[in-house]
Amino acid sequence: MLSSGTKIWEIPEFRNRTKVFRDREHAGMILADMMSDYKDENALILGIPAGGIPVAAVLSRELSLELDVAVVSKVTLPWNTEAGYGAVSWEGTVRLNQDLISSIGLSKDEIHKGIGKTRGKVERRVKLFRGDKNWPNLGEKTVILVDDGIASGFTILVAVMALKNMDVGELVVAVPTASPDSLNRLSAEVEAIYCPNIRSGWIFAVADAYQEWWDVDEGEVLRIMEDYFNLH
Repeated sequence: MLSSGTKIWEIPEFRNRTKVFRDREHAGMILADMMSDYKDENALILGIPAGGIPVAAVLSRELSLELDVAVVSKVTLPWNTEAGYGAVSWEGTVRLNQDLISSIGLSKDEIHKGIGKTRGKVERRVKLFRGDKNWPNLGEKTVILVDDGIASGFTILVAVMALKNMDVGELVVAVPTASPDSLNRLSAEVEAIYCPNIRSGWIFAVADAYQEWWDVDEGEVLRIMEDYFNLH
């Protein structure tokens, strides 16, 4: 395992390869092996729903660390629910892609409605996945923020901003796959990034890193979190 920069750790033989992980479980195992120094430390694993939770659960299990969720959701276009122009966090942080908004000509009313809808989704998911559980004192912990991959990096940056607003101590990002540009933007905001599969190219899709890929639904996230909280 070598560093591709001062803070970004990768597996060199995985560079620019596709289909390197069987599934999210396998990706989590590889990350856990890279991050073995964190085992049994005073650290908290925060998974981003939905796809990041299966990866985060493996890290929690293998490193014997507490697991929780960091709910962040894209603010999507009125005519395309797959494309986002911003994101909202559980803590209330909102960030918008002003360049994209200008280029597509969204009105202030459309933006206001989009943020409101997304905030409602985030609040519902927080209640669903965390219940009334209080947040620990993050200033006393290393927080490891986990997703199943980073494309543009916009959503995870909002999660990072939210954690900084909560006075987090050391902040680390762990993702199985990402583009170099997204990692370089993120590296200025966190202490370290662990990403075994870094891929360059004109088109980047998180799913291309996996042999088996499916959209994780809320039911799967809920089962993982219920199993975890019942066991702890």
